[in-house]
Amino acid sequence: MHTQRMAVSVSVLALLTLAACGTESGSGSGGDGSDTVQSDVPVTGVAWSVDSLTVDGKKTEAPEGSRLEFDPEGRAKAGFGCNHISADAQVKGDRITFGKPVSTQMACDEATEKAEKAALAAMDGEVTAKLSGEKLTLTTEGGDTFALSEEKPAALAGTRWAVTTLLSGETATSVPAGLPKDRVPHLTFGEDGTVHGNSGCNSFHGKAEVKGSTITFGPPAGTRKMCPEAEMETERAVLAALDGPATYTIKGSTLTVTSKDGKGIGATATPATTDGTESTEGTQSTEGTQEHG
Repeated sequence: MHTQRMAVSVSVLALLTLAACGTESGSGSGGDGSDTVQSDVPVTGVAWSVDSLTVDGKKTEAPEGSRLEFDPEGRAKAGFGCNHISADAQVKGDRITFGKPVSTQMACDEATEKAEKAALAAMDGEVTAKLSGEKLTLTTEGGDTFALSEEKPAALAGTRWAVTTLLSGETATSVPAGLPKDRVPHLTFGEDGTVHGNSGCNSFHGKAEVKGSTITFGPPAGTRKMCPEAEMETERAVLAALDGPATYTIKGSTLTVTSKDGKGIGATATPATTDGTESTEGTQSTEGTQEHG
């Protein structure tokens, strides 16, 4: 069974009550804490990427794509590209109190393991939250810190979205590692109401009409190759999410698409290919194209 991994979306509704300590002091009273100023950066719905962690005076740069999420149910979730870390997180004023963090137990590369170890140490006990511009700093009582940055949402159209997570109701499963480079699922939306990409085995293209937070997908057309079962299973899951009307959200560089029956995908914005492969692989195939039924 594939390792379950949460889609890389970020919601910080739980931080709405933060009294953000800026770099300027207000004109109010003295040292009772009432001289804080409210940051102009919106807190609710902001996506936070983890820049670095400093534990016991040792600074660790976070792997690219690292994120920390606070959900409305009082849970904090962190991801550094391998394991999932979560903990209870109670927010009061500018203080957040973490419960004992738990983590999945996958083997990771050395840099990721180092960042995860630092996160587990920092996400335990009380931290002070400080907003400064587009930066958020969480500082433990012992002086360890999380340095985070606000992520601006990527544009839906024109962005190459690499599919990382397959969703089915409340279950999130990561896309299998080790897929051939040309079969890693991805999609790109056009300004003209179209979508094209690769679903895990075959390339595809079709209609994708966007209205508000809804995308209505038309029947996709594409190549009809057969691939190993892991790739075909991924393809079936991706195409199930791109079937008819679906809701979508973008938080930072993370896109989530969920169809009416709960099937969905999580995807991350990635640099577009420059060799033309993505936009032409369907038309160059000698196997022709058909509608996926």
